[in-house]
Amino acid sequence: MDTNTDTNPTIHVELPFNGSVEIIPSQRMTDAEFEIFCQENPELQVELEPDGTLLIMPPAHFDSGHFELEIASELRNYVKSRGKGLSFGPSTGFKLPDGSTRAADTAWVSNEQVERLSPKERKNFARVVPEFVVELRSDTDRLARLKEKMTKTWIANGVRLAWLIDPSEQKAYIYRADGSIQVVTDFTAKLSGEDVLPGFEFDLGLLK
Repeated sequence: MDTNTDTNPTIHVELPFNGSVEIIPSQRMTDAEFEIFCQENPELQVELEPDGTLLIMPPAHFDSGHFELEIASELRNYVKSRGKGLSFGPSTGFKLPDGSTRAADTAWVSNEQVERLSPKERKNFARVVPEFVVELRSDTDRLARLKEKMTKTWIANGVRLAWLIDPSEQKAYIYRADGSIQVVTDFTAKLSGEDVLPGFEFDLGLLK
């Protein structure tokens, strides 16, 4: 990316890093500049924090990539069979009310929200808060940081139900809009979509 300050903000990369890379522009990118940055760097998975910090995520490792697809496939099959909204994978960014643009490993958006989007909005990072998200912890992810993302990003911005699944520790954390958090330690259990996705279940045993 051209770092000429006449047209683009200067980028500062902090190294060494653990897992993701944080990039701190000398001035906050506008929505248009962030869109251009992502278009010019399509090989990167990038998220934008409320303070303007860019987070660049590493590619998923073997098991993590497989587990992500297992979860996404189960959700997609449910959505297709019920005709209930749209499901999304980890490359989809959502513009949230706090000014961030974030992605989840799997997300679901209701038909009601989809129908409110214009054709132009659907071609960009849409200003939509998914009703349901799943984050899967990989071996490069810090658990504390993911837990913070669940509460301060997803739930704080209006997500109704969120799962954080940690296959290495065989734990799942269920976050709800009312602020409650449930920890599941039985990896033979099935997680429920509750009242957000009635009838949807995910068998944690698929991630062993």
